[in-house]
Amino acid sequence: MNDQTTVTEKGLGGKAIPGHMVISDKGADQGKWYVVHTYSGHEARVAETLRQRATTLGQTDKIFELLIPTQDKIQIKHGAKSTIKEKIFPGYLLVKMVVDDDSWLVVRTTQGITGFVGTGNKPTPLSPAEVEAIMQFAQMGAPKYKANFSLNEAVKITDGPFADFLGSIESIDEDHGKLKVLVSIFGRETPVELDFLQVKKI
Repeated sequence: MNDQTTVTEKGLGGKAIPGHMVISDKGADQGKWYVVHTYSGHEARVAETLRQRATTLGQTDKIFELLIPTQDKIQIKHGAKSTIKEKIFPGYLLVKMVVDDDSWLVVRTTQGITGFVGTGNKPTPLSPAEVEAIMQFAQMGAPKYKANFSLNEAVKITDGPFADFLGSIESIDEDHGKLKVLVSIFGRETPVELDFLQVKKI
């Protein structure tokens, strides 16, 4: 079962970021951000397990912060809008740490973590520019629409002048929650722009 991101929100650079967990500030300026693979859908549970293990095994001077980057999306289900937090990188967890044999082993042997992202056996840290880009992306305020539609999918129009017409999706604009649907009018395929709320899957 997929667990939602329930990680505590803590300030990062003065702003709260969902999915961010601070284990220890002590010596954190020595750490670098690394990426680990996790089982998709279990990122929050894995982060909490890793936090507990870092504390129990005395690695809080080497493992400092965890981050599951998420972004607000507007989801449309059954004709209703709701805001959800969607993981930007499903199946990945960011860890700020100092890598040595002990800290590497604690992270690597945490249940749900399948390995570090890097070349060969050596974890590769993210560059400061990459970290900054991820943080900014996660903090972007304007939610985007989460499309539950796919190109060429058959849909039924439920609202507006073309209600009850059937068509196929020609393009999807997630930023604005709009679709272009090809509708057969007078025997010709005509593109009609519609809101996500005005169509439903067949």
